[in-house]
Amino acid sequence: MGRHLFRDIVAAALQDQVKCHDACIQHHINSIRMTTLLRGSAFVTGAASGIGQQTAIAFAQHGVTKLALADINQDGLDLSAGSLKKQFPHVHILPVHLDVRDSTHVKECIAKTIGEFGRLDIAVNNAGISGSGRKTHELEDDEWLGILDVNLQDVYRCQKEELNVMVNQEDLGPRVGRGRIINVASMFAVVAPNNQDHTAYTTAKHGIIGLTKADANSYGPLGIRINAICPGYVETPLLTSIMSRDPDSPLAVDLSRTPLKRLATMEEVADAIVLLASPMNSYMQGASMICDGGFTSN
Repeated sequence: MGRHLFRDIVAAALQDQVKCHDACIQHHINSIRMTTLLRGSAFVTGAASGIGQQTAIAFAQHGVTKLALADINQDGLDLSAGSLKKQFPHVHILPVHLDVRDSTHVKECIAKTIGEFGRLDIAVNNAGISGSGRKTHELEDDEWLGILDVNLQDVYRCQKEELNVMVNQEDLGPRVGRGRIINVASMFAVVAPNNQDHTAYTTAKHGIIGLTKADANSYGPLGIRINAICPGYVETPLLTSIMSRDPDSPLAVDLSRTPLKRLATMEEVADAIVLLASPMNSYMQGASMICDGGFTSN
């Protein structure tokens, strides 16, 4: 074998080895990307319990490394933050006491979050209260306004400050953008309850969908994705107790009309929020993801 031919064979073999090595590294990088759905920072309201708390857990599980938990319930907030710090020691947990009825307080909490994290990648506006169960002619004005204040005005206040931050952030490309906002509405943002009277609650949740669509249209060109999630009945000790005590309760009747014949778990709703926040869902904008076991399709 000639010297030049031998040299060419060795060079080709080395080149193949380098290509193989590079391919292995790229495969490893792609594997990491596939297993880490989320990155960066997140701000979650109503994070002391329920859907908000479970969403915070899911975010930490799926790659968020800076996580602000906001709630008016200081004791619950401290417990939630302490538990997350133990489960996810690598995640920067920032508990912030927040009254969503106060615009100044909302502004201060968002500013505190940015001061700690430097950027806001994901925001989940989840704080809310239940309806009064009264018909329109039975409602006092203060009761009506109070329910709208916490269930609709709060989303506007939070989203306004979140957008103030996001419009000034670097755009990280079409799959990530400048930020993502998820508003937690309800299946009663799509339909009205047919055996319960929750006029103010239903009105507020419908309003969230309008706000989501309007701002999605306005801020989409800037690389900010805004969507809503509309959960159905979610399993809690209270709802389980009501159904066990009264099989003819409005809740039990609604559940019998639900094709999946069960309540949602907190984890299922949180997983849907993770999807809305992730790059795997990067072309959804101004949408309302219904997560109700089929109730509204029946």
